[in-house]
Amino acid sequence: MTSLPRGRAANGQGAARRRRAVATVGAVSAGLLALSACDKPTPMATVTVGTKSVSSEADCYNDGNTLKTDPTSCLRSKDIKSITVDPDETVRFGVDPKIADKGWTILMNGQQLLPETTNKTYLTIPGSVFFNQQYGATGSSTLVSVKEGDKTVTGLWSFKFKKDTDN
Repeated sequence: MTSLPRGRAANGQGAARRRRAVATVGAVSAGLLALSACDKPTPMATVTVGTKSVSSEADCYNDGNTLKTDPTSCLRSKDIKSITVDPDETVRFGVDPKIADKGWTILMNGQQLLPETTNKTYLTIPGSVFFNQQYGATGSSTLVSVKEGDKTVTGLWSFKFKKDTDN
C-alpha cells in the first residue's frame, strides 16, 4: 500500500501525462517548422521509353510566372536525368496538370521541336526523331526539354536522350 495521502498518486500521474502532451506538441511544432523551411516541389515531367521511365523536377521554375533567368542557362544544368532511347521505340512525355494548364512544348537541343504548344498531359513522339539530323540532332545523345508556357517561358524540365546502340 502507498504511504501518500489520498489523491497524491493521481496528481503524480497527471503531471507525467502533461509532460508527455507538452513533448508531443513540441515535436509536432518542430516538424511543422522544419516542413515550412523546405521549398515546395515543382511540378513533374516524365519521359517513358518502353518499360523505362525517368521523372524530373524543373531545372528552372518560377511558380508559374515568367522565368527571371535566361532559359538557356537552365539547359546547362549538371543534374540532367538521362534515358536510353531505341530509335524504333515510341517516346512518351507526361506532365503534371499544372504544366498542361500553362501550355507546353518540347525543345530539342534548345530548339522548338513541335510547331505549337499543347495543353494535354500526355504526348507521344517516335524515338527516331530525337536522333534525326533533319531535326537538328547530332551524335548519339540529344538534350530534350519540356518548356512550360506559350508566349513566355515559365518552367523548363530537361532530359538527356542516349541512343540505344545495342539494336
